[in-house]
Amino acid sequence: MNRSYESEFTLFLRELKQKNPEIEREQRIGRAIFWDKNIEKDLYRRYKASDVPQPAYVYGSKVNPTKASS
Repeated sequence: MNRSYESEFTLFLRELKQKNPEIEREQRIGRAIFWDKNIEKDLYRRYKASDVPQPAYVYGSKVNPTKASS
């Protein structure tokens, strides 16, 4: 079985990164803007404490069964 196959897209990306080696560095900088952040422990604790549980079926009506039968 030939396991050396690479898709056209993989070949394109490999060639693009060889021609422009700064791409990966710029990707890391861009990702750091939104994702690689230190989390403040107090802020995270307050965020978790404010979590409101969601009902299993959010589109259902909240009819009280005792009042519905009257």
